Amino acid sequence: MDLNQEVLKAFEDAGDAVRPGDIVEKTGADKKDVDKAIKQLKEEGKIYSPKRCFYEIVK
Repeated sequence: MDLNQEVLKAFEDAGDAVRPGDIVEKTGADKKDVDKAIKQLKEEGKIYSPKRCFYEIVK
């Protein structure tokens, strides 16, 4: 499983808007790598930001 899929799964498990730091804790990955994955997932339309510094999976 690549990092993007791990990050997406962490968002699915959270079920609500979470901060990138929470995803770092859940995946155990480096913050920079998680930030890159979040940026890519956002560009793909799989997650969105309901408010500043929070992200949530598109339902």
